[in-house]
Amino acid sequence: MDQCVTVERELEKVLQKFGGYGQHCERSLEELIEYAGGLRREILQASEQDGELSGTLSLVLTQCCKRIKDTVQKLASDHKDIHSSVSRVGKAIDKNFDADISSVGIDGCWQADSQRMLNEVMVEHFFRQGMLDVAEELCQEAGLSIDPSQKEPFVELNRILEALKVRVLRPALEWAVSNREMLMAQNSSLEFKLHRLYFISLLMGGAANQREALQYAKNFQPFALNHQKDIQVLMGSLVYLRQGIENSPYVHLLDANQWADICDIFTRDACALLGLSVESPLSVSFSAGCVALPALINIKAVIEQRQCTGVWNQKDELPIEVDLGKKCWYHSIFACPILRQQTTDNNPPMKLVCGHIISRDALNKMFNGSKLKCPYCPMEQSPGDAKQIFF
Repeated sequence: MDQCVTVERELEKVLQKFGGYGQHCERSLEELIEYAGGLRREILQASEQDGELSGTLSLVLTQCCKRIKDTVQKLASDHKDIHSSVSRVGKAIDKNFDADISSVGIDGCWQADSQRMLNEVMVEHFFRQGMLDVAEELCQEAGLSIDPSQKEPFVELNRILEALKVRVLRPALEWAVSNREMLMAQNSSLEFKLHRLYFISLLMGGAANQREALQYAKNFQPFALNHQKDIQVLMGSLVYLRQGIENSPYVHLLDANQWADICDIFTRDACALLGLSVESPLSVSFSAGCVALPALINIKAVIEQRQCTGVWNQKDELPIEVDLGKKCWYHSIFACPILRQQTTDNNPPMKLVCGHIISRDALNKMFNGSKLKCPYCPMEQSPGDAKQIFF
């Protein structure tokens, strides 16, 4: 993380310099244009009167040329300074990040099945992003056969999201109405919030849309039980249509952030209906890899330095625990307090009669004959009485 902060600091310096250079360049050029324009007008007036330039104007013209030359040289020098700052960013990246990450790879991990799975995950990611042509090209090159029915939902979702980004609600409303029963089954408020946004868009039209807004308010009837207060606020805002909602106590209804929120809500609920995760599995895996990679490189170097390569010989297990943060928590985790290992399908958590929980491996190692003494309390019990639990 410290490496990222160091590189980010160098990048901020470049951005600040670039912003300052742009402002200085624009200001200097505007001053030059204004100065040269004034001199041009003086020259035109003098030529109309005398036909020849006076000595004073010739001197001023010489000074103008020198000023332009000096300004251009100064801007070019500042531009070179920015280039040197950009190169320092590259040096900071080379210094703080190890480019060779092959040492943490596992030989033979990309067999045919694994490669095919990775290609399928990449295709799904491109479908999610609306990059259908890229996904189809990858399918052809990788020899994948994708069912057209797998692509159709993503085509529709991306079409609706693109419309929402330009504040067009009709496609999303039609989709929500057609899937109303399933959305209500998962307690979704998507359809109500879409109707609410459409109603607010009518309010922004002023008193001319009052009749249409009242007529559209009938769409709130199915949601009156769960969204009564929100509907009351929307109805109360009608009183201020003539003076403008922006000048009323209901100005919060015009918050632009709600358009970004509705895109997130639509993505979440639509993915839930399709049985998909909100985030792309490829994006999640890539982010987790970026967090874990520095720790893996460090532990690999320590293992090689101490010549204990046998510590890391399991393809599905890491030699250390890598904290990916709460964002990557997708299921409950139980670590055995005795063996200090995370439980798995082959080594599940077991509940003792006394209520304490340990792993099955710990249970097998601790019982003596037909009796087992709980490591936390003095209660003796039979190992066969322990029950597997599920989180």
